[in-house]
Amino acid sequence: MAASLDLVFSALADPTRRAILALLLEDDMAVTDVAEPFEMSLAAISKHLGVLAEAGLINRDRRGRVTWCQLEPEGLREASVWMQGFGQMEGIDLDAFERFLALELGAPGTAPEGSESAPEG
Repeated sequence: MAASLDLVFSALADPTRRAILALLLEDDMAVTDVAEPFEMSLAAISKHLGVLAEAGLINRDRRGRVTWCQLEPEGLREASVWMQGFGQMEGIDLDAFERFLALELGAPGTAPEGSESAPEG
C-alpha cells in the first residue's frame, strides 16, 4: 500500500500533472489534445502521462494510431482512505476536486462558491 500511495502523491505533487488531471475531468482526450495547452514537447507530456498512468490516476488506450487518456477516479480511492485515517479528511468528492483544480489553475469563470462579484458598470 505504501508504494502505491507514494506513486499517487508523487504524481499529484507536480502542477503539470494536476493540470492534466483537470483537463481529463472534462472528457477523454487524445495525447496530442492533452499536450496542446502546455508549452512543452509531446515527449515531455508523454512522460507526465506515464507517471499518472503508473500511479493509477489515468488509463491510456490505443485506438488505431491515437492514444487516448481517461481519468481513473478509483486511483484516488486509496489515498482518500489513507487520509480519512487521520480523521481530518472526508472522502474525495470529485466535483469538489474539479472545482479545486479549476480554482488552483485559475480557469476563467471559476470563482469560489458564494463569492460571485457584481458586474461592473
